[in-house]
Amino acid sequence: MVKIFIGNLACNTSVEELRGLFEKYGKVTECDIVKNFGFVHMSLLSEAEEAIQNLNQHQLNGWRMNVELSKGRPKSSTKLHVGNLGEGVTADILQAKFEEFGSVVECDVVKDYAFVHMERMEDAMDAINKMDNTAFKGDVSVRCSMLSIDLDCALVTPPRPTPHAPKSLS
Repeated sequence: MVKIFIGNLACNTSVEELRGLFEKYGKVTECDIVKNFGFVHMSLLSEAEEAIQNLNQHQLNGWRMNVELSKGRPKSSTKLHVGNLGEGVTADILQAKFEEFGSVVECDVVKDYAFVHMERMEDAMDAINKMDNTAFKGDVSVRCSMLSIDLDCALVTPPRPTPHAPKSLS
């Protein structure tokens, strides 16, 4: 099975419409749309490659789709929630900071918080211990994400320290 990412979908695009487009190139085993992007699973790599080649930048419902092989993160990554980020913190800046503790698989900044996915749980725990309640472009709080299905992470999250002045990492 091959997973394909489809970005920049028009909001009125239906699952049936997207599935029909990809079925011209081979067997589609799964098709999902979330907001303005979607995922299509195809049985064979050769069929998926042909679909990608022919459908990337294809116009559907007035929007040009971005079609590429999905670059999913490893299932074993540990997801951290990083809160209280200051203005100007980008995913690149945050990723560079967390890479001081180990390999970062993905980093997404959303307003004043972010999710950082680290490859190894041990590195994530090290980052929590050293970054939590620190001043790094804001008064940063770092915890294992409770949204994550990684139960091991939720079970070993250290207790939150009592409030005090943030440590500076500058």
